[in-house]
Formats: sequence, C-alpha cells, structure tokens
Amino acid sequence: MPSASEAIASRLPEPPVALAKPALFLDLDGVLAPLAPTPDAVGPDARRTEVLTRLTDRLQGRVAIVSGRTLNEIDRISDGAARAASGVHGLQRRRGDGSFANRTPDPAVRRAVAAFDAFAANRPGVLVEDKELSAGLHYRQAPDVSVDALALAASLAEETGLALQPGSMVLELKTPGTDKGVALAAFMAEAPFQGAVPVMVGDDLTDEHGFEAAERLGGFGVLVGTERPTAARYRLEDVEAVLDWLDQIEGDQP
Repeated sequence: MPSASEAIASRLPEPPVALAKPALFLDLDGVLAPLAPTPDAVGPDARRTEVLTRLTDRLQGRVAIVSGRTLNEIDRISDGAARAASGVHGLQRRRGDGSFANRTPDPAVRRAVAAFDAFAANRPGVLVEDKELSAGLHYRQAPDVSVDALALAASLAEETGLALQPGSMVLELKTPGTDKGVALAAFMAEAPFQGAVPVMVGDDLTDEHGFEAAERLGGFGVLVGTERPTAARYRLEDVEAVLDWLDQIEGDQP
C-alpha cells in the first residue's frame, strides 16, 4: 500500500513531449541545476548547456530562463545558452533580440542589505546576497534561524515597502512591481514567443506566479520536486528528469 506522500505525488502526471508550438520558461535552481548549499556553488554543466542549445534551436528561440538570480549569474551557470532570460524575479529581462528591459532599484534595498548583513554577522552559515535590485538572506546552512529571519524580513518589508519574496531556504526583499508571472507575460507579447503556448517549469513558491500566468495565457505549469499545493498541472521528479524531458520535446506539432 503506497504511503500518503506517494499517493499525493502520483496525482500530477508527467508533462507530454508532443506540444503545439510551445514556449518554454525555465527556472534555474532546482529545475535546470541542483540546489546547492551556497549560490556560488552552482556552475556550468555540459549536458545542461547542450540540452538548452538544442531546445532553443528546435523551438526557434522560444526558450527563456526565468530566475531569481541576476542575468550575469544566469549567463554564468547556463554557459550563455539562454538568449532570452529574466533575472531577479522579473526586475531584469533580456528579450529574444538581445535588448534589455530592466527596472530601477528601490533605494530601500540598501537598507535591507545592511540589516541582513547585521543579522548574518553573528550567525554562522547565514549568507547575504546583494543583487542591487534586491537583497537575499540565505539560511540553508543555518535552518534554525528561519523564524528570526522571517520576522526580520517581514518587519523590513512593512517599513520600507519592499516586496518580500520567500524561496527555498532564502528570504528576498526586492524592488516591487514585478514577478516571474509578469516577466512571462512580457515575453509572450514579444517575438519570438508571441502566439505560442507558454509552459513554465519551476520548483518553489516564487514560480507559482509563472504557473498562474502560463495557465492564464493558454499554457500550463510543471512543478519539479515533491508535490505540494500548486497551480501547476504536471510534475517532474528532479533536475535529471527535467533535462530528459526537455531533450525529448518534439517542438511544433500540428
């Protein structure tokens, strides 16, 4: 008899490989790359680069990485295989033609970085990430600080008006006004994505906006990892399963 968790995990099927003019929007950490103890521990991977390059050619450029990382980090980890990309939850965006649509940083981000630095100073394993447009507080190596970290981030969000974006063992305070769903919709209004069927592949709560946007625009979401309440319609087990699926996508179908 299957366990409760196995029964839940069986509810979402794997996504099909035959898709009608798909446009793929792919999160990075936990989707194209395994989660790592620190952000810097993730680097390029030959198979990932090959799969993304082939897929982009097969779909005539309709592939974008949509991540919380900066565009520089996306390019480093993907080895430049992503022509179109969105970084910092939509605050940075590089269109398919190479032009940029970036937001201006909220001045309060500097205050958040300083407060996060002070919090991390006497807590080993807590890391602060300054993305200029946002401040990230990583505690994967110090999970016991989660309650205090959330209290600090929530208080700063209320005081500054910055948007609080929880992630996988990370809390981010970012310039408000966009998210992964907003970025996906912006791509879908432009070449080469316009008129295609959006498919968002993600693993954590930051990707739910993307799942919802894809569904609203006639496509669907694919959750990666353990099943949980989600707007996604399909599920893949892990990074290897994602790369296997991407490599099998047949592209434009009648």
